[in-house]
Amino acid sequence: MEILTTAAIGVVILLQIQFMILEMFLWNTPLGWKIFGLKQDFARQSATLAANQGLYNGFLAAGLLWGLVSTGGFDALIFFLGCIIIAGIYGAITANRSILFIQALPAATAMTLLILNH
Repeated sequence: MEILTTAAIGVVILLQIQFMILEMFLWNTPLGWKIFGLKQDFARQSATLAANQGLYNGFLAAGLLWGLVSTGGFDALIFFLGCIIIAGIYGAITANRSILFIQALPAATAMTLLILNH
């Protein structure tokens, strides 16, 4: 796999881990309130849901890592990048348009590079 493709997938993995940490551990903190534009009361009430969402982001990162290190990982990488793209598009439609650029675009870029180098 070309270095640029691997680096792009690595960036997506790091982003997913960052989302996991923010949603699972920092959601109900001043940093989480600021990043997500939350009010304290809402953050407290929705912390369990955010942690669940963060866990899914961690699974996506793990899937990409598995795809990078496994033999024949192309299919796994396409699957997990596709999941992230769909999640990013859905998040942009339902929550905040910036999710399209923060989550879906990096994954789409990595997928494009992956397909071009396959």
